[in-house]
Amino acid sequence: MRIKMLLGLSAAMLLAGCSTTQQLSSAGQQVKFTDDKPSSQCQPLGTVTGAQSNWFSGTNGDGSAMRGAANDLRNKAAEMGGNTIYGANSPTQNILSSLAPLDSKMVGQVYKCP
Repeated sequence: MRIKMLLGLSAAMLLAGCSTTQQLSSAGQQVKFTDDKPSSQCQPLGTVTGAQSNWFSGTNGDGSAMRGAANDLRNKAAEMGGNTIYGANSPTQNILSSLAPLDSKMVGQVYKCP
């Protein structure tokens, strides 16, 4: 009985690791990326990280993992009250990330602009 329970729990944990691309919320759709530093009229709200799990979906070769991380970043920026993300970038990958399908991440500074 205990073995069946452990097998069931293990299977549930594995399935929980399967991922789909983060969906963009309606508020997240209003958030834009910019490479130009926002004007002084914009209020800085902080730095946020968006992530997309790559567990069981392989590495981010097709760009969908980075798209999911960008969607997560936009959703989180909207939750903070922001509408602009400046300087978005992906943290440097290390040797472990090239061997195992870890999360894809994107970091940016969130601003609320008029």
